[in-house]
Amino acid sequence: MASSMRSLFTDHRRYAESFQRFLNNSTEHQCMQEFMDKKLPGIIARFGDTKSEINILSIGGGAGEIDLQILSKVQVQYPGIHINNEVVEPSAEQITKYKELVAKTSNLENIKFTWHKETSSEYQNRMMEKKELQKWDIIHMIQMLYYVKDIPATLKFFHSLLATNALILIIVVSETSGWDKLWKKYESRLPRDDLCLYVSSSDLTQMLDNLGIKYKCYDLLSTMDISDCFIDSNENGDLLWDFLTETCNFNTTAPPDLKAEIMKDLQEPEFSVKKEGKIFFNNNLSFIVIEA
Repeated sequence: MASSMRSLFTDHRRYAESFQRFLNNSTEHQCMQEFMDKKLPGIIARFGDTKSEINILSIGGGAGEIDLQILSKVQVQYPGIHINNEVVEPSAEQITKYKELVAKTSNLENIKFTWHKETSSEYQNRMMEKKELQKWDIIHMIQMLYYVKDIPATLKFFHSLLATNALILIIVVSETSGWDKLWKKYESRLPRDDLCLYVSSSDLTQMLDNLGIKYKCYDLLSTMDISDCFIDSNENGDLLWDFLTETCNFNTTAPPDLKAEIMKDLQEPEFSVKKEGKIFFNNNLSFIVIEA
């Protein structure tokens, strides 16, 4: 591996920019929204109407877009019931965006928001110091388990925090996605960082099986338009390359043979589909529901 290649996570600004380009060019949030609209109401219908308060814990809530979608479904399912929504998010920038989103969103009067600027492991350590652990009705982890060092221990801990009939909602990349194949094939040739693990739905379900934790898994079909990756000196394409490979300035620092090999693979059917002159990377996700 060329010494000039470095992890995308070493440059926060570049990472944030490439992540935004990923969202702009993919159906990531749209497929989540569709799932929330069609499937989530049935999944959360099991709580019953006897609760005077619903406690929700968001781990890695980011800027809050998906959190507010989940909250809106809970509000519709249980109108008028007070909701306590606590958010664990290590990025001050994301928390600021989350608060701004809440400030301009209507119909949140029955929701109390609390933000904790910390990682999931820091939250876990803080909770373990207390004698009584808070119980939760919904704990959700949307696209964040890649940033946890010990995933089985994390799953076991948060499962222990579930109240009666409670749920953990998890979204990770699917084993059917191009991500899973890309990571497995090129992991040893791309710069790694302790901040991020390559984990897909197959890895996660194996961990849950080993822990003896029951779950259901749903597929979310998603794509990312990577056509610009094949255009020379294209800023959008350069940033998408960075996100795909988790490498800062991949286009200018990667060895030519590595870039050519990945470029060829990204056009193959197991990674992408070609449609109307564009190339769409398989960005399929898995929505995993864990029961108490």
